[in-house]
Amino acid sequence: MKRSIKKLRVGVVGAGYLGKFHAQKYADMDGAELVGIADIERARAESVAQKAGSKAYSNHLDLIGKVDAVSIVVPTSAHFDVSRDFLENSVDILLEKPMTTTLNQADTLIKLAREKNCIIQVGHLERFNPAIVGLHDIVKEPGFIEAHRLGIYKPRCTDVSVVLDLMIHDIDIILSFVKSNIRSVSAAGVPVISEHADIANARLEFENGCVANITASRISMKNERKIRLFQKDAYISVDFPNHTIVVVQKKDGLNTNSSPVPGTDIQNLSFTEGDALEEEIKSFVNAVVTRRPPKVTGEMGRSALELALNIVDRMSLLQK
Repeated sequence: MKRSIKKLRVGVVGAGYLGKFHAQKYADMDGAELVGIADIERARAESVAQKAGSKAYSNHLDLIGKVDAVSIVVPTSAHFDVSRDFLENSVDILLEKPMTTTLNQADTLIKLAREKNCIIQVGHLERFNPAIVGLHDIVKEPGFIEAHRLGIYKPRCTDVSVVLDLMIHDIDIILSFVKSNIRSVSAAGVPVISEHADIANARLEFENGCVANITASRISMKNERKIRLFQKDAYISVDFPNHTIVVVQKKDGLNTNSSPVPGTDIQNLSFTEGDALEEEIKSFVNAVVTRRPPKVTGEMGRSALELALNIVDRMSLLQK
């Protein structure tokens, strides 16, 4: 058992675009003390640390012995080495997605966390979107799912395929709703401006009959993040950025709300606009303090990674 922690000592490794937001959330949290920010670019760490009222380090190893938990917000290629260093020293980690570059690396981290009684939470941010949280009371057994995640080009994260960059969010969400093994995967992807696929589509067939069609692009002319789920008695549409859900559900009797579909009732649900990153970090801190499993475990992160890598492999086969 770990020692009782009154005020959690936390650190952030990686002071880039997302790391600076992690640092600020910790700095504003009553139950946490932001001990330091580490980045191989010392000037960048100092800039973020100054704004967050913390200390800067140029080596993540300098945080060991000073922190109880860390957010690891470095390039994916460095996830494994940095995470292993902290887990070996019994430090809990919030690890950005995708958790590693290979399944062997993910398995090693999960095994190490068990041996050291450490927590791994994987940063699948959309799990904390208020609309997705509300969706769990509505979605039962989806038979067909369609997801679109389109983004205007940003130079960051092009070191990996759009599947590992963007599509993995929807992969994780779909796996959380469809409790069945994958039967088959087909995919297509095209590299347009980077060395990896910048636009991709995947079709997943599950053993229970559910089919999911997922499209992701980071070279779109617009930003769009939507998922539609169809089940026996309902059609559900989710708009991620606007935190809204539209539910078209079968109802007996006459329509009472002018639904254009006979025999159905339409509900428009709007959720209070929340801060998904803040909720994610609060959830991580709570898991560390209570020693309860996090909302997105290392095993869940591994499952999303396994399917994402499978999709990438299928695309490679098509391109040969």
